[in-house]
Amino acid sequence: MSADRAAGRRESHDAVRPVERVGDSPSAPSRATRGANRRGRRIGRRIGRAPVGAYLCVALLMLLFLFPLAYLVNTALKSPAEFISNPVGLVQHPNWENFPEAWKMGNFGRYVVNTALYTLAGAGIGTVIALTMGFPVARGYIRGAKIWNGLFVFVMFLPNALMTQFHLLIKLHMYNTQLGYILMLGVGVGVGPLLFRGFVLSLPRELDEAAAVDGIGYWRYLLTFVLPLSKPALATVFILQAVWIWNEIIMATILLADANLWPIATGLNAFKGLYSNNWALLSAATLIVAAPLMVGYVFIQKYLVNGVVGAVKG
Repeated sequence: MSADRAAGRRESHDAVRPVERVGDSPSAPSRATRGANRRGRRIGRRIGRAPVGAYLCVALLMLLFLFPLAYLVNTALKSPAEFISNPVGLVQHPNWENFPEAWKMGNFGRYVVNTALYTLAGAGIGTVIALTMGFPVARGYIRGAKIWNGLFVFVMFLPNALMTQFHLLIKLHMYNTQLGYILMLGVGVGVGPLLFRGFVLSLPRELDEAAAVDGIGYWRYLLTFVLPLSKPALATVFILQAVWIWNEIIMATILLADANLWPIATGLNAFKGLYSNNWALLSAATLIVAAPLMVGYVFIQKYLVNGVVGAVKG
Protein backbone atom coordinates (compact mmCIF):
# COMPACT_ATOMS: atom_id res chain seq x y z
CA MET A 1 0.00 0.00 0.00
CA SER A 2 2.79 2.43 0.88
CA ALA A 3 4.52 1.72 -2.44
CA ASP A 4 1.29 2.43 -4.34
CA ARG A 5 0.84 5.72 -2.48
CA ALA A 6 4.43 6.80 -3.26
CA ALA A 7 3.95 5.98 -6.93
CA GLY A 8 0.71 7.98 -6.97
CA ARG A 9 2.44 11.02 -5.45
CA ARG A 10 5.21 10.88 -8.05
CA GLU A 11 2.66 10.69 -10.87
CA SER A 12 0.72 13.67 -9.52
CA HIS A 13 3.96 15.64 -9.10
CA ASP A 14 4.94 14.89 -12.70
CA ALA A 15 1.49 15.95 -13.90
CA VAL A 16 1.72 19.47 -12.40
CA ARG A 17 5.34 20.05 -13.50
CA PRO A 18 5.43 22.78 -16.24
CA VAL A 19 6.59 21.66 -19.62
CA GLU A 20 9.91 23.27 -20.47
CA ARG A 21 10.17 24.75 -23.91
CA VAL A 22 13.29 25.12 -25.92
CA GLY A 23 13.10 28.92 -25.90
CA ASP A 24 12.89 28.98 -22.05
CA SER A 25 16.32 27.49 -21.49
CA PRO A 26 19.00 29.93 -20.30
CA SER A 27 21.25 28.94 -23.16
CA ALA A 28 18.68 29.86 -25.81
CA PRO A 29 17.90 33.65 -25.79
CA SER A 30 14.44 34.70 -26.85
CA ARG A 31 13.70 36.10 -30.29
CA ALA A 32 12.97 39.56 -28.84
CA THR A 33 16.32 39.60 -27.05
CA ARG A 34 18.20 38.69 -30.21
CA GLY A 35 16.35 41.41 -32.13
CA ALA A 36 17.16 44.00 -29.48
CA ASN A 37 20.82 43.03 -29.57
CA ARG A 38 20.93 43.40 -33.35
CA ARG A 39 19.27 46.84 -33.17
CA GLY A 40 21.71 47.90 -30.47
CA ARG A 41 24.68 46.86 -32.61
CA ARG A 42 23.32 48.76 -35.64
CA ILE A 43 22.74 51.91 -33.56
CA GLY A 44 26.19 51.58 -32.04
CA ARG A 45 27.76 51.37 -35.49
CA ARG A 46 25.84 54.47 -36.65
CA ILE A 47 26.85 56.40 -33.53
CA GLY A 48 30.44 55.32 -33.98
CA ARG A 49 30.51 56.71 -37.54
CA ALA A 50 28.62 59.98 -36.91
CA PRO A 51 30.96 61.98 -34.62
CA VAL A 52 33.77 62.28 -37.18
CA GLY A 53 31.91 64.73 -39.42
CA ALA A 54 30.18 66.35 -36.46
CA TYR A 55 33.46 67.04 -34.70
CA LEU A 56 34.91 68.57 -37.86
CA CYS A 57 31.93 70.92 -38.19
CA VAL A 58 32.15 71.92 -34.52
CA ALA A 59 35.89 72.51 -34.83
CA LEU A 60 35.36 74.70 -37.91
CA LEU A 61 32.66 76.74 -36.17
CA MET A 62 34.83 77.16 -33.08
CA LEU A 63 37.70 78.37 -35.28
CA LEU A 64 35.45 80.89 -37.03
CA PHE A 65 34.16 82.29 -33.73
CA LEU A 66 37.28 82.07 -31.58
CA PHE A 67 39.88 83.33 -34.07
CA PRO A 68 38.61 86.97 -34.10
CA LEU A 69 38.42 86.93 -30.30
CA ALA A 70 41.94 85.50 -29.99
CA TYR A 71 43.25 88.08 -32.47
CA LEU A 72 41.55 90.86 -30.47
CA VAL A 73 43.13 89.66 -27.22
CA ASN A 74 46.52 89.37 -28.90
CA THR A 75 46.26 92.95 -30.19
CA ALA A 76 45.03 94.30 -26.84
CA LEU A 77 48.13 92.99 -25.07
CA LYS A 78 50.59 94.71 -27.41
CA SER A 79 52.23 98.04 -26.88
CA PRO A 80 51.83 100.63 -29.66
CA ALA A 81 55.43 100.11 -30.75
CA GLU A 82 55.08 96.31 -30.87
CA PHE A 83 51.84 96.56 -32.84
CA ILE A 84 53.47 98.81 -35.44
CA SER A 85 56.48 96.50 -35.80
CA ASN A 86 54.48 93.25 -35.91
CA PRO A 87 50.70 93.81 -36.30
CA VAL A 88 49.64 90.17 -36.86
CA GLY A 89 52.30 88.29 -34.90
CA LEU A 90 51.93 86.83 -31.44
CA VAL A 91 52.53 89.22 -28.57
CA GLN A 92 56.02 88.95 -27.10
CA HIS A 93 55.77 91.26 -24.10
CA PRO A 94 52.18 91.52 -22.79
CA ASN A 95 51.22 95.06 -21.84
CA TRP A 96 48.45 94.67 -19.26
CA GLU A 97 48.40 98.42 -18.64
CA ASN A 98 46.27 98.86 -21.75
CA PHE A 99 43.13 97.77 -19.88
CA PRO A 100 43.23 100.19 -16.92
CA GLU A 101 44.38 102.97 -19.25
CA ALA A 102 41.47 102.37 -21.64
CA TRP A 103 39.05 102.15 -18.69
CA LYS A 104 40.20 105.51 -17.34
CA MET A 105 40.60 107.42 -20.61
CA GLY A 106 37.28 106.18 -22.01
CA ASN A 107 35.28 106.91 -18.82
CA PHE A 108 33.87 103.38 -19.03
CA GLY A 109 32.99 103.30 -15.33
CA ARG A 110 30.10 105.72 -15.84
CA TYR A 111 29.07 104.02 -19.08
CA VAL A 112 28.91 100.60 -17.41
CA VAL A 113 26.62 101.94 -14.66
CA ASN A 114 24.36 103.60 -17.26
CA THR A 115 24.23 100.47 -19.39
CA ALA A 116 23.44 98.24 -16.42
CA LEU A 117 20.50 100.51 -15.55
CA TYR A 118 19.24 100.60 -19.14
CA THR A 119 19.62 96.85 -19.57
CA LEU A 120 17.85 95.79 -16.38
CA ALA A 121 15.01 98.28 -16.71
CA GLY A 122 14.49 98.00 -20.47
CA ALA A 123 14.74 94.21 -20.57
CA GLY A 124 12.41 93.95 -17.57
CA ILE A 125 9.76 96.10 -19.27
CA GLY A 126 10.10 94.14 -22.50
CA THR A 127 9.72 90.83 -20.64
CA VAL A 128 6.54 92.02 -18.91
CA ILE A 129 5.12 93.12 -22.27
CA ALA A 130 5.94 89.73 -23.79
CA LEU A 131 4.18 87.98 -20.90
CA THR A 132 1.02 90.07 -21.04
CA MET A 133 0.79 90.02 -24.85
CA GLY A 134 1.96 86.50 -25.66
CA PHE A 135 -0.31 84.56 -23.29
CA PRO A 136 -3.76 85.81 -24.42
CA VAL A 137 -2.74 85.58 -28.08
CA ALA A 138 -1.55 82.00 -27.64
CA ARG A 139 -4.74 80.98 -25.86
CA GLY A 140 -7.06 82.94 -28.17
CA TYR A 141 -8.52 84.97 -25.30
CA ILE A 142 -8.64 88.13 -27.40
CA ARG A 143 -10.30 88.78 -30.73
CA GLY A 144 -8.15 88.40 -33.80
CA ALA A 145 -5.53 86.23 -32.14
CA LYS A 146 -4.24 85.04 -35.51
CA ILE A 147 -3.94 88.62 -36.70
CA TRP A 148 -1.94 89.52 -33.60
CA ASN A 149 0.31 86.55 -34.19
CA GLY A 150 0.92 87.76 -37.73
CA LEU A 151 1.70 91.23 -36.40
CA PHE A 152 4.31 89.76 -34.06
CA VAL A 153 6.10 88.39 -37.10
CA PHE A 154 5.51 91.45 -39.29
CA VAL A 155 6.95 94.03 -36.89
CA MET A 156 10.24 92.14 -36.77
CA PHE A 157 10.89 93.20 -40.38
CA LEU A 158 10.03 96.88 -39.88
CA PRO A 159 12.81 99.45 -39.41
CA ASN A 160 13.09 101.31 -36.13
CA ALA A 161 11.02 104.53 -36.16
CA LEU A 162 13.77 106.72 -34.74
CA MET A 163 12.39 110.05 -35.95
CA THR A 164 8.94 109.22 -34.59
CA GLN A 165 10.45 108.31 -31.22
CA PHE A 166 12.56 111.46 -31.31
CA HIS A 167 9.55 113.74 -31.81
CA LEU A 168 7.47 111.77 -29.29
CA LEU A 169 10.05 112.23 -26.54
CA ILE A 170 10.33 115.95 -27.32
CA LYS A 171 6.53 116.30 -26.98
CA LEU A 172 6.63 114.40 -23.67
CA HIS A 173 9.63 116.46 -22.44
CA MET A 174 11.64 113.25 -22.08
CA TYR A 175 14.28 113.88 -24.70
CA ASN A 176 17.83 113.44 -23.41
CA THR A 177 16.59 111.73 -20.24
CA GLN A 178 17.24 108.24 -18.93
CA LEU A 179 13.54 107.58 -18.39
CA GLY A 180 12.63 108.39 -21.98
CA TYR A 181 15.44 106.23 -23.32
CA ILE A 182 14.45 103.31 -21.06
CA LEU A 183 10.82 103.52 -22.21
CA MET A 184 11.86 103.40 -25.87
CA LEU A 185 14.06 100.39 -25.14
CA GLY A 186 11.31 98.61 -23.23
CA VAL A 187 8.70 98.84 -25.97
CA GLY A 188 11.13 97.44 -28.54
CA VAL A 189 10.12 93.89 -27.68
CA GLY A 190 11.29 92.30 -30.94
CA VAL A 191 10.92 88.52 -30.92
CA GLY A 192 9.81 88.36 -27.27
CA PRO A 193 6.00 88.00 -27.66
CA LEU A 194 6.38 85.53 -30.52
CA LEU A 195 8.84 83.41 -28.56
CA PHE A 196 6.69 83.43 -25.44
CA ARG A 197 3.58 82.56 -27.45
CA GLY A 198 5.31 79.44 -28.75
CA PHE A 199 6.17 78.39 -25.20
CA VAL A 200 2.60 78.94 -23.95
CA LEU A 201 1.30 76.55 -26.61
CA SER A 202 3.20 73.76 -24.85
CA LEU A 203 1.32 74.37 -21.58
CA PRO A 204 -1.82 72.21 -21.18
CA ARG A 205 -5.08 74.10 -21.57
CA GLU A 206 -6.56 72.00 -18.76
CA LEU A 207 -4.72 74.28 -16.31
CA ASP A 208 -6.78 77.22 -17.52
CA GLU A 209 -10.00 75.26 -17.19
CA ALA A 210 -9.13 74.04 -13.69
CA ALA A 211 -8.28 77.58 -12.59
CA ALA A 212 -11.58 78.86 -13.98
CA VAL A 213 -13.52 76.15 -12.10
CA ASP A 214 -11.76 77.13 -8.86
CA GLY A 215 -12.73 80.76 -9.39
CA ILE A 216 -9.18 82.09 -9.92
CA GLY A 217 -9.10 85.42 -11.76
CA TYR A 218 -7.18 86.06 -14.96
CA TRP A 219 -4.36 88.16 -13.52
CA ARG A 220 -3.94 85.94 -10.49
CA TYR A 221 -3.71 82.89 -12.74
CA LEU A 222 -1.25 84.63 -15.03
CA LEU A 223 1.05 85.73 -12.22
CA THR A 224 0.81 82.72 -9.88
CA PHE A 225 0.55 79.83 -12.36
CA VAL A 226 1.72 80.83 -15.83
CA LEU A 227 4.63 82.95 -14.63
CA PRO A 228 6.34 80.22 -12.55
CA LEU A 229 5.84 77.64 -15.31
CA SER A 230 7.24 79.99 -17.94
CA LYS A 231 10.48 80.96 -16.23
CA PRO A 232 12.73 79.39 -18.93
CA ALA A 233 10.93 81.23 -21.74
CA LEU A 234 10.81 84.51 -19.83
CA ALA A 235 14.50 84.18 -19.00
CA THR A 236 15.23 83.71 -22.70
CA VAL A 237 13.17 86.78 -23.61
CA PHE A 238 15.00 88.81 -20.95
CA ILE A 239 18.42 87.62 -22.15
CA LEU A 240 17.74 88.41 -25.80
CA GLN A 241 16.40 91.83 -24.88
CA ALA A 242 19.37 92.49 -22.59
CA VAL A 243 21.93 91.57 -25.27
CA TRP A 244 20.25 93.91 -27.73
CA ILE A 245 20.17 96.79 -25.23
CA TRP A 246 23.81 96.24 -24.21
CA ASN A 247 24.95 96.54 -27.83
CA GLU A 248 22.49 99.29 -28.84
CA ILE A 249 24.16 102.41 -30.25
CA ILE A 250 21.95 104.08 -32.89
CA MET A 251 18.99 104.92 -30.64
CA ALA A 252 21.29 106.26 -27.92
CA THR A 253 23.05 108.50 -30.42
CA ILE A 254 19.72 110.04 -31.46
CA LEU A 255 17.90 110.21 -28.12
CA LEU A 256 20.77 111.05 -25.73
CA ALA A 257 22.73 114.24 -26.34
CA ASP A 258 24.46 114.31 -22.94
CA ALA A 259 27.64 112.22 -22.94
CA ASN A 260 27.17 111.44 -19.24
CA LEU A 261 23.98 109.50 -20.13
CA TRP A 262 25.51 107.39 -22.90
CA PRO A 263 25.53 103.58 -22.74
CA ILE A 264 28.77 101.70 -23.09
CA ALA A 265 28.45 101.01 -26.84
CA THR A 266 28.10 104.72 -27.60
CA GLY A 267 31.03 105.42 -25.32
CA LEU A 268 33.12 102.90 -27.23
CA ASN A 269 32.19 104.60 -30.50
CA ALA A 270 33.33 107.96 -29.11
CA PHE A 271 36.51 106.32 -27.81
CA LYS A 272 37.18 104.95 -31.29
CA GLY A 273 36.95 108.44 -32.75
CA LEU A 274 39.58 109.74 -30.32
CA TYR A 275 42.01 106.81 -30.37
CA SER A 276 41.48 105.25 -33.78
CA ASN A 277 45.24 105.15 -34.41
CA ASN A 278 46.03 103.34 -31.15
CA TRP A 279 44.81 99.86 -32.08
CA ALA A 280 46.11 98.20 -28.93
CA LEU A 281 44.22 100.61 -26.68
CA LEU A 282 41.10 100.35 -28.85
CA SER A 283 41.22 96.54 -28.70
CA ALA A 284 41.47 96.68 -24.91
CA ALA A 285 38.43 98.97 -24.79
CA THR A 286 36.50 96.60 -27.06
CA LEU A 287 37.25 93.69 -24.74
CA ILE A 288 36.07 95.75 -21.77
CA VAL A 289 32.73 96.31 -23.50
CA ALA A 290 32.32 92.67 -24.60
CA ALA A 291 33.57 90.98 -21.42
CA PRO A 292 30.32 91.23 -19.38
CA LEU A 293 28.31 89.55 -22.14
CA MET A 294 30.86 86.76 -22.63
CA VAL A 295 31.09 86.06 -18.89
CA GLY A 296 27.33 86.26 -18.43
CA TYR A 297 26.66 83.82 -21.25
CA VAL A 298 28.58 81.12 -19.39
CA PHE A 299 26.03 81.27 -16.57
CA ILE A 300 22.83 81.90 -18.56
CA GLN A 301 23.25 79.57 -21.52
CA LYS A 302 21.18 76.86 -19.79
CA TYR A 303 18.16 79.15 -19.50
CA LEU A 304 18.60 80.36 -23.06
CA VAL A 305 18.64 76.84 -24.50
CA ASN A 306 15.70 75.66 -22.37
CA GLY A 307 13.57 78.63 -23.35
CA VAL A 308 14.25 78.30 -27.06
CA VAL A 309 13.63 74.52 -27.00
CA GLY A 310 10.33 75.02 -25.15
CA ALA A 311 9.21 77.65 -27.63
CA VAL A 312 10.08 75.42 -30.60
CA LYS A 313 8.17 72.49 -29.10
CA GLY A 314 5.14 74.75 -28.59
